[in-house]
Amino acid sequence: MNNALYLVSTPIGNLKDITLRALEVLEQVSLIACEDTRTTRILLNHYNLTNKTTSYNDINKTRKTPQIIKHIIEQGDVALVSDAGTPSISDPGLYLVREAIKNNISVIPIPGPSSILAALTASGSATDTFLFCGFLPRKKNKKKNKLQQLLNYDITVIIFESPQRIIDTLEVIKSLDQNRNLFMGREITKYYEEFLQGTAGFLIDHFKTKPKGEIVLIIKDK
Repeated sequence: MNNALYLVSTPIGNLKDITLRALEVLEQVSLIACEDTRTTRILLNHYNLTNKTTSYNDINKTRKTPQIIKHIIEQGDVALVSDAGTPSISDPGLYLVREAIKNNISVIPIPGPSSILAALTASGSATDTFLFCGFLPRKKNKKKNKLQQLLNYDITVIIFESPQRIIDTLEVIKSLDQNRNLFMGREITKYYEEFLQGTAGFLIDHFKTKPKGEIVLIIKDK
């Protein structure tokens, strides 16, 4: 290991879902940059790791990025982790990765759990061609326009959605294509893990109250 940025994938729910290589890297780096140090500390404590951590998130990324780049150059390897899953996928890690590349710092991915692939493989959707579009726009008109575009595709589409907005998103899909088959993975790998198949109307009826937990929503191929 020598002055590199390691992108370490962490469990998406079940703490047992971590690779031996990920644990090895986390043990050896001089610093771990994480979205929320409290969340990452739960994982580190579980595996008796005592490394120094620093927060790195959307709020402080502009200020923290030069500090982390300097640390890598002058003091050694840094591991970047998300609260769950693979860093730089729909999270602020992308900003740090780009700056590391600009500074000729080696960026080394340490693969691991992925809610995207977990949901995709369980959905029965076509896997030869698929589109991942992250989180949808929050404003209703922009969300509707984006969903209309996605529903027109004849490929599998994967979306991240929060429990606070999932019902609204399903209502929009229902208004645009009430017969389109969907798949929802909720709380993947956790105790209350749930997988559902059906139309937007079916999924809305299933949740009489807003569901808890992060959600992967798949618009199935036509």
